[in-house]
Amino acid sequence: MVSALRLYTEQAFLEKAQQYSAVLSSRGVDVEIEVIEKLAARFLRLNPELALCVDQEGLWLSANGMKMQPDWQGETGRLKRASLKSEMIARACNLSEKPRLIDATAGLGHDSLLMAHLGAHVTLVERHPILFSLLEDTQQRALNDKILHAAASRIQLVFSDSADYLSQQAELGNTFDVVYLDPMFPQRDQNQQAPKKQAQVKKQMQLLHLLLPEDGEMDLGDNLLPLAQKIAKRVIVKRPRLAVFLAGQSTDQQWLGDACRFDAYFQHDLKM
Repeated sequence: MVSALRLYTEQAFLEKAQQYSAVLSSRGVDVEIEVIEKLAARFLRLNPELALCVDQEGLWLSANGMKMQPDWQGETGRLKRASLKSEMIARACNLSEKPRLIDATAGLGHDSLLMAHLGAHVTLVERHPILFSLLEDTQQRALNDKILHAAASRIQLVFSDSADYLSQQAELGNTFDVVYLDPMFPQRDQNQQAPKKQAQVKKQMQLLHLLLPEDGEMDLGDNLLPLAQKIAKRVIVKRPRLAVFLAGQSTDQQWLGDACRFDAYFQHDLKM
């Protein structure tokens, strides 16, 4: 896991950068702040190593001339168009019932934002201190956005390893309506070729791959499924349409889209 990073900022944002540095230090990440004249695209191209940046828009991850932060503001258009009927994820997670839901594979939090917008009360779990800090910063800005405030306020961020968190909930006897799993590096059917539009990984995912190299292709989420089944009546797994089943376990029900599918696992005897 990345335990030390340089943080670039301009003099005007030094105090803010120091605050982020203190938070990251408390989470086990050593940050070396470097004040530069101008945090611009040219500077990022000339400094391609993985780093953090702080500017007027908050905390960013950067590498290879690119910047990335969870873009919840960029999801506004989708949220405005979304409905319980139009979104496949809403049917899979039974969002019409406004469930108590754990998203155990946080990523950039876009699915959690959508589910919260459609009524779910989401516990978003992330173990990586840098990614968690990016999510925390993004949520704070969303809470100050009049369009995103309601959805962001229904999301609780938890800094924890998902396997540990799910196990802890089981030990405490806590149950949830839904656990949602969308592994960062889903395994595809090796006999199928990925569509061309998926061949080039999006820029945001490229940076996440640099941040999380120790997980690589082995971070498939297989260990999370049985843990989730202990505490939720409904476990929903998002997969590429042609991917093998998570943990090799066939599903009770599926919702199929053009590029992805949602596999459902039901625990009818679980007491809520």
